[in-house]
Amino acid sequence: MGNWIINHGLTSFILVVWMGINIFLFVWFYLFYDLGDQFFYTRHLLGSALAWARAPAAVLNFNCMLILLPVCRNLLSLIRGSFVCCGRTMRKQLDKNLSFHKLVAYMIALMTAVHMIAHLLNVEWYNNSRQGVYDKLSTALSNLEDTENTTYLNPIRKTDIDKQQIPTYFVFTTIAGLTGVIITLALILIITSSMEVIRRSYFEVFWYTHHLFIIFFAGLVFHGAGRIVRSQQKTDPPHNFTYCKDRIEDWGRIPECPIPQFAGGFPQTWMWVIGPMILYLCERLLRFIRYMQRVSYRRIVMRPSKVLELQLVKNGFKMEVGQYVFLNCPAISQLEWHPFTMTSAPEEDFFSVHIRSAGDWTDKLIDIMQQLPEGAQGPKMGVDGPFGTASEDVFDYEVSMLVGAGIGVTPFASILKSIWYKFKDSNPKLRTRKIYFYWLCRETHAFEWFTDLLQVLEREMEERGMGDFLTYKLYLTKWNESDATHVRVHSDEDTDVVTGLRQKTYYGRPAWDKEFEQVRKENPTSVVGTFLCGPEALAKVLEKKCAKYSDVDPRKTKFYFNKENF
Repeated sequence: MGNWIINHGLTSFILVVWMGINIFLFVWFYLFYDLGDQFFYTRHLLGSALAWARAPAAVLNFNCMLILLPVCRNLLSLIRGSFVCCGRTMRKQLDKNLSFHKLVAYMIALMTAVHMIAHLLNVEWYNNSRQGVYDKLSTALSNLEDTENTTYLNPIRKTDIDKQQIPTYFVFTTIAGLTGVIITLALILIITSSMEVIRRSYFEVFWYTHHLFIIFFAGLVFHGAGRIVRSQQKTDPPHNFTYCKDRIEDWGRIPECPIPQFAGGFPQTWMWVIGPMILYLCERLLRFIRYMQRVSYRRIVMRPSKVLELQLVKNGFKMEVGQYVFLNCPAISQLEWHPFTMTSAPEEDFFSVHIRSAGDWTDKLIDIMQQLPEGAQGPKMGVDGPFGTASEDVFDYEVSMLVGAGIGVTPFASILKSIWYKFKDSNPKLRTRKIYFYWLCRETHAFEWFTDLLQVLEREMEERGMGDFLTYKLYLTKWNESDATHVRVHSDEDTDVVTGLRQKTYYGRPAWDKEFEQVRKENPTSVVGTFLCGPEALAKVLEKKCAKYSDVDPRKTKFYFNKENF
């Protein structure tokens, strides 16, 4: 339990608060509409479906207010910088912004379904009351018209068409109905295109359909203007429904029962979402300004395994280790922006990214770069960022475990380069005293572009008598018979046959229990930061190991898990 609190306590507290607010809003508004005297006559027409429609609407307002905030990247980077004094636990919450964004989206989808079903029932019951299917009171309430002395309760006003077509006509001709249909369709497209299989295989579909959020929010702002849910208004003399509900024929004839007056509620959704919408508009404006700033190419290199390295220069650009940028290439698409972790160090006068072939956009970019003449500038490139990630905190730990899978090694390239510069400049602010680096790859060629940096670090550490500072292990997770034969023939050589490094390559996957046990044994009183840039399956494994091998005793080893999220 202590280990769980260390790694998940604050996250769980935030989720409990969020869920508590959702439950409170649902229950409060459910009781408000289910027990409120002003909705007595409305409930007589609609029953409990009134409360079941309005309670989810309140929860939707709250979550629609939240949904844009986790994707305001510049705002999160600003907050991350402000939380430097608040400790790593608080900053870690910002790295889970996309997980929270998805959680809020699931709540919006659930509440939308409940809200929509309840209102479909409401429309049907409004129509039945208008047709006189129910009791005399329902018919009398539905027949109230807008005149000098009366206001209507039943929003279905048209009765001169086929009875079966009235609900459909109402849905597609009223502000509330039409915007509700548009909002629901937009939400369905956004959510279905966000599924992992579509996002991974057809990123362009995910990207374009996600921008339907503009239509979603526009419809949301106007949705309440229809005011189809109406409540009884105060009159002079007052209309006492407990006395008058059984005296319909006396309405307007005796002082105790004036004709009841009704009005729709004031639209409130816009008040919930206007703030986040303005923040997001500022976010997009800042992105556009950055897009217009000139970016020049310092170097374009094709690495093995179809990995493209771009070294770029931009005036006023400042970065920290492990940060990422969004790139846009108008020659491929004016609208698509893709995130890439920077592999350069803050000490360098340029910033670089390594781009692996992983879809249509990256394939087109690599093809364009391969066709360029030697030394030529590439196509116009828009750069938005840099943005903070969990890897920024790597130097806050005395001991760090860095785990990269495939191209997921990129943030650690930045970290290791920065370490080299810090040693070269004898930087006294470097508090990190030990780094364990693990890189898992499926192909031998993938190691090639990164081994140069490791060779330089090997030499640097030996020359300074700090050979134990960096412990690295490279794992080849897939190989064929010819690879195995080649390794056996050259197994007695001093350097590794695959990478050329002194550290030999391991075959298979790491035995994580053994690795964590060794780290804990070598650092019995340290706080160890475990950083991963890799698949979710590996993240679950490492997160469990961090909890398993952390000691509750504050004087002993603790592991903190951090994962890159884009």
